[in-house]
Parts: sequence; C-alpha cells; structure tokens
Amino acid sequence: MADLKLVGVEKAYGEVKVLRDINLDIRTGELIVFVGPSGCGKSTLLRMIAGLERITGGDFTIDGVKMNDVPPAQRGIAMVFQSYALYPHMTVRDNMAFALKIAKKSAAEIAAAVEKAAKILQLTPYLDRLPKALSGGQRQRVAIGRAIVRDPKVYLFDEPLSNLDAALRVATRIEIAQLKEQMPNSTMIYVTHDQVEAMTLASRIVVLAGGGISQVGTPLELYERPENEFVAQFIGSPSMNLMAGEVVGTGAETVVRLANGGTARSAVPTVAGDMGLKVNIGVRPEDLVEASGEAVFTGEVEITEALGEVTLLYFKRQGDAAQVVAKLPGIHADLRHKTVSLTADPKKVHVFANGKSLLYR
Repeated sequence: MADLKLVGVEKAYGEVKVLRDINLDIRTGELIVFVGPSGCGKSTLLRMIAGLERITGGDFTIDGVKMNDVPPAQRGIAMVFQSYALYPHMTVRDNMAFALKIAKKSAAEIAAAVEKAAKILQLTPYLDRLPKALSGGQRQRVAIGRAIVRDPKVYLFDEPLSNLDAALRVATRIEIAQLKEQMPNSTMIYVTHDQVEAMTLASRIVVLAGGGISQVGTPLELYERPENEFVAQFIGSPSMNLMAGEVVGTGAETVVRLANGGTARSAVPTVAGDMGLKVNIGVRPEDLVEASGEAVFTGEVEITEALGEVTLLYFKRQGDAAQVVAKLPGIHADLRHKTVSLTADPKKVHVFANGKSLLYR
C-alpha cells in the first residue's frame, strides 16, 4: 500500500533544468504510465522516484513521508530495468532469491517468496535453468520476479519491453496486465515510448513534454479530450490531423472555414466573440469518412496502405499544410491517385486556439 506525491519537483544538471514543476498524486493500486518523446525526462523522473537521481527542487513523499534524501534501499521500491541485468552464472531461482539472501531472510521465507513469484509469473518449470537457456520474454519475467519477491511498496518499470521482438512485446505486455490484476493493491509506475503499452496498461497516463507535464488522465480521456495539440498528436496512431482555419459560426456547434477550402463543424461550443478566431481543427484519421455532401477535406490520395481490416490513405500535401491521413475500414487500394472527399462527425472534431483545446478554457 503506497500513495506517492510529487510537489513542485525539479531536476537540474548545473544550469540546465530538465524537469520543472512536476506536481503529481499517485494513489495506491494505480498503474501510472509516463510517456513522451525522447529526452522529455520520463526515465529521469522515474530514477528520481527510485532515488537513483537526486531531486534538486520540490518534495517527493511516500505515504506522507518525505523521501528526498532517503537512500534507494530504504524507500520500499523495486525497479525493473530495460536490460534484464540477470546474473548469468545463477539459476532463475538464485537470481530471484539474491536480494532476499542479502537482506538475511530465512531459507523458508526465501523459498516461499520465490515459489509464490514463480507461480504468478509462470516460471516454476524454469527455476533451475540458467538465464542463457531462457527466451527474452522469460528473462524479463525473471527480472520482474526478482522485484516481486521483495514485496515492495512501489514497482518501477523502465521500458521493460523495448528489447523484445514484436510478438514477445505483445505477450509480455499481457502478462504484465495479468500481473497487475493479481496484485490489485500494488502501486506501479511504468515508463515507455510505446503508446500502445500506455493505452492498454495504464490506470492513468502522464504525458511529459518540454520538461513538464502536458496532461494527466485515463487513456480514453487523453484520446477523446486532449488538452492541447501536443497530446492530441502524441496519443493515437497515425497521429491526429490538424488543419488551419477560421471560426465563421459560433454557438453549440462551431463552424470553421478551413484554409484548404473545406468546412468543419464541431460540437465544441464557442461564443460570439470567437467569430474570426484563427484555429486549428483536429480530426483523428479513424474519424474521417467519405463525404457525399459538405466536406472537411478534399484531396488526391498519394499512397494507400492496405492492412486488411483498415486502409490508410495518405493525401498529397497542399502547400505548406501537413499531410492528411485517413483510416478507412476495409480494403480501399483502388483509391490510390483518386480524388476523395472526407467529413467527420461534429462530436469527433476538436478545436484548438494557440495550441490549446477550447474545451478546457
């Protein structure tokens, strides 16, 4: 059982500030996922929580106890790293038991803890094998098992699946989700650059950008109600289409005349003072459908990617505008080099002014 709280947490290397004003409450039993582009500070923040990096500003507490200067071994935290870091000369059993032996636990306690963790992770048949006799996914499970036997307050995962191939990533991701189900009171913090992992594993996602928190919310909150253009484009694959325009109609339904000549209608409410406001409208590729009447966008399909269940349409760029991508259900390879008109349900059309969603003003 552990509640974590970060208040005004900062990290600087000399004059260079890499994290600033991090304010976050993590409740017991949550699986929090940190995501963001490379260099945004997500692994640094995780290491600060673990005590492997010094906090240069603000406070970090676990269950109300300040942890800023508490050594890593005394924080009640176990960490699973990107590399398995297993001892090659030790069996799976000995790898998992090593930390408990160092802590001078009894043989009976160690055996019980190892057997329990092995059962949870389906490693019982492999306890007497050396790491070299295991697959990549099995080795990662041993690394997770080494954390479980310590029965920590908080589990930290630093991109644990990045060294696995695609099939193993999916299998191990499901195993981590099942592990969380079996340990509902365990608090977990997980760092990844893979948004599929974030969307499928997280209780809540913390999106980091530019050294700060851009938005915190459940996976569907971030997908359906992004606070800003960065989150809108970072969550979802392919990323959300953004198209420039001007508000020409206000009220419960906002009408935007787009620079590409299209017209977008959004359920985001506006007021009369918003007439003429320069905005970007955002539409996810999967929310675009072929139009029979008024269109948000019309363009020539340059490339198609037929994936079986869906087809991705990449349209020719219009001037300096970003490329528009549509994701249509089914197979539509015949649309290549054709001119296609697209529209979207007003409830699926986002409106951003100065980079921020009008929903949150």
